Amino acid sequence: MSTTKRDIENALMRGADSLRDTIDASNYKDYVLPIMFIKYLSDSYEEEVQKLEIDYQGARLERQKQYLAFTVARDSSFQSLYEQRHADNIGQLINMAMRQIEADNNQQLAGVLNTVDYNSENALGTREHKNAILRELLEDFEPLDLRPSQIEVKDDQVPADVIGDAYEYMIGQFASMAGKKAGSFYTPAAVSEIMSRIVDVKPGERVYDPTCGSGSLLIKTAKKQNTNAVSIYGQEVNGSSVAMAKMNMYIHEIRDAKIAWGDTLANPIFKDEDGNLLQFDVIVANMPFSKDKWSAGFNPGGESTGKGKKEFKMEATLDKFHRFDWGVPPSSKGDWAFLLHMIGSLALDGRIAAVTPHGVLFRGASEGIIRKRLIDENLLEAVIGLPENLFYGTSIPACILVLKKGRTNTDVVFIDASKKDEDGNLRYVKATNQNELTEKNISDIVTAYQSRQDVDKFVHVATLDEIKKNDYNLNIARYVDTFEEEALVDIEQVQSNIKRIKAELVDVEAQMEAYFEELGL
Repeated sequence: MSTTKRDIENALMRGADSLRDTIDASNYKDYVLPIMFIKYLSDSYEEEVQKLEIDYQGARLERQKQYLAFTVARDSSFQSLYEQRHADNIGQLINMAMRQIEADNNQQLAGVLNTVDYNSENALGTREHKNAILRELLEDFEPLDLRPSQIEVKDDQVPADVIGDAYEYMIGQFASMAGKKAGSFYTPAAVSEIMSRIVDVKPGERVYDPTCGSGSLLIKTAKKQNTNAVSIYGQEVNGSSVAMAKMNMYIHEIRDAKIAWGDTLANPIFKDEDGNLLQFDVIVANMPFSKDKWSAGFNPGGESTGKGKKEFKMEATLDKFHRFDWGVPPSSKGDWAFLLHMIGSLALDGRIAAVTPHGVLFRGASEGIIRKRLIDENLLEAVIGLPENLFYGTSIPACILVLKKGRTNTDVVFIDASKKDEDGNLRYVKATNQNELTEKNISDIVTAYQSRQDVDKFVHVATLDEIKKNDYNLNIARYVDTFEEEALVDIEQVQSNIKRIKAELVDVEAQMEAYFEELGL
């Protein structure tokens, strides 16, 4: 019987249920996804070895195994762990197996499986409780057959697509469970789809996400082309998210992606031979909204904050890459810091699609100075307002800024996808937890961006003079008029209704009096 995407999702959800009430929901992914990844590696490796055994034996077989994409030793395989699931030291055995798999495949899997401690009583409880949870976790995945030949695929899919889509779906589900703690590692699939269509990556291009989280946005963008035809780069400050991103890439059979761990602003990893920021053709990002203390990594160590102490102040000269020469964003809001990093990392004729809070459109002081420079340099291509409550971790509406180098036109497309269409229907699906965008909603936004034509209450193509007259304020409401006039009130009809209701009320009161008399009240 074939394994479906739903089978994989159900196994992942069972794993989350096994951890419920023991660890915080925001940490489910850290324990569940690596177990599923080991199952995937073990099943895939076993199938490849079985194919080799048809033609080879003995020393020749061992020699052929060396040419496989990865290796999984028998004593570190999922099956071995499952067979030892009742062991008193099962947590330690899982840790050892993961370290062994990393060591045996160091070039590809370094830093992927060692981010959590399955033997931690602080995280998983006393030995008896911890062992029971880990036994259940292994049992949750044991029935799942992840051999590529057993994965049910559609006509346009390969097994990696099914497993990868299930993996990403569950990252979204874990984000939903995690609530406010989830925004940093997950971009909703619909938003990723909009951004990937807008930047439209071409073969041979470099694609970069400076705050890549679980890597889903990068993968969605790269998969618009054959992923083998583009170069993929991502950096992320959270170690758990780095591990997720690497697993995500590997499951999607993207084996040459470069995912780096570190503070993108204070310590950008990707540099050219001269030590300058590496230049990218396409940059996509769902950066942390209004990150506080974004400049802490630039503190040279001699200054600190606190009463009676000299307070550290970020200055443009502290950045050797000259990213903040246009202006230094306020220390409490890092939105423009990330945007300036992207601009500094963008190749000639490159393009950026970045999710930001609306504050970047109109806040003043240093942010206003930077925004004016951005517009005067003719880098702003479009501002797309998204519906509220789309993102995990925040209910506020966000927007997508599209930036381009080498623009020949000077107008800017403003799109408001947060209101209603011409038929009075919302341009999104209002749901209980998170609002959603349908394929039609997505297509409407992308078509509006590409066609660059005014649409009443939806799209306006603003000239540079318009923007200057608005003092470089990019608040979408200044450009797209979504005001809806209220229907005129018919005073005579209202008065007539009041008279009718009063007459009906007299009749009802009389009837009530009659009922009271019958009851002797």
